[in-house]
Amino acid sequence: MDDNQSGKGLLTSDKPVPKDELDRASGILVVLYRIIASLAVPVVSFIILWLTFNWLRDSDASRALQVVVAIVVGVGGVFALFWGMDFVVNQLPERLREHVRPFVFVGPALVILSVYLVYPAINTLIISFKDKSQEAWVGLDNYGFVFTDDAMLRSIRNTVLWIIIVPLISVGVGLAFATLADRLRRGEAVAKSLIFLPMAISFVGASIVWRFIYSFRPEGFGEQIGLLNGALIQLGGEPRAWLSWDPWNNLFLMVIMIWLQTGFAMVILSAAIKAVPDDFLEAARIDGASELQIFWRIIIPSIMSSIVVVSTTMVISVLKIFDIVWVMTGGETGTEVIAERMVRWFFRNDHDGRGAAIAVVLFIAIIPIMLLNVRRFRAEEAIR
Repeated sequence: MDDNQSGKGLLTSDKPVPKDELDRASGILVVLYRIIASLAVPVVSFIILWLTFNWLRDSDASRALQVVVAIVVGVGGVFALFWGMDFVVNQLPERLREHVRPFVFVGPALVILSVYLVYPAINTLIISFKDKSQEAWVGLDNYGFVFTDDAMLRSIRNTVLWIIIVPLISVGVGLAFATLADRLRRGEAVAKSLIFLPMAISFVGASIVWRFIYSFRPEGFGEQIGLLNGALIQLGGEPRAWLSWDPWNNLFLMVIMIWLQTGFAMVILSAAIKAVPDDFLEAARIDGASELQIFWRIIIPSIMSSIVVVSTTMVISVLKIFDIVWVMTGGETGTEVIAERMVRWFFRNDHDGRGAAIAVVLFIAIIPIMLLNVRRFRAEEAIR
């Protein structure tokens, strides 16, 4: 038999490839294709976004063109990234998809949160143990400064007063307004809008408004334009430098915060009061309870969770207060607060170590309040 016949015989004598082997081979090819496609989509999208952002940073193109490119590529690129990650998840076995998908979509948010919150917090803690130029380690010297410097001690004292007075008065007045507004038959929306209106003003804007109220001009520098001094003169008194009147100037600054936050407290507490079942109130009235007793024994316990939430929110806002103090007095004349000291040491005095130490102390002070809020929310969820 010649070679051609031999080769032909071998070909004709080969057994056909089993169907399961063909399916297995095609399945492997499909899996490889899916893996490549799944990796390619997010990688290519990320590369395009990276190149585009580099071009936007270094390009000399017109500003209008850069804005258009940023919007188109930014929105489209983010969409492509999420679409690509969703495509990757869809290639997984069905029993794993729903377990993996939430983490895939939450992943970018967690990364951004880590980059912009967790990393700065850790870096600030490290800087707090260094000197002003972040070159040498100084141990706990910066923390020793925080708790021994006279201005820092005054800022801690003043901040504690802010924490006690502002939430107490804001929540109390807001609760009173909410209760009274709830009894109005007409004009409730108008009254609440007027009280809530200061919330639309920024802290800086409100401070500028109140500077005209507290304004004082020494003798020989023109007429008094401040509202308080104008009223005082009309009553036969002498004008006073309100913002230099230590320690009462701290209270005058707190008034601005109270004016801003009372409307917020009123709106939240008014909604909570309206949620109190009317059956409870009617039953108490039938039993002979006075309106004051209904308020203290039924309404207040029913809305206590809302009161706690509003109070803790205000405490956190007070701990971060900086704008009002900086605009009104610049932190002078005994009006220092912790956040103002932090900004001053970071940016005015160029001492990164001390500024970071103050920031860490401020962060530690906020943690118990945050934990209180979390525990309160969990207790409410358990009741539901």
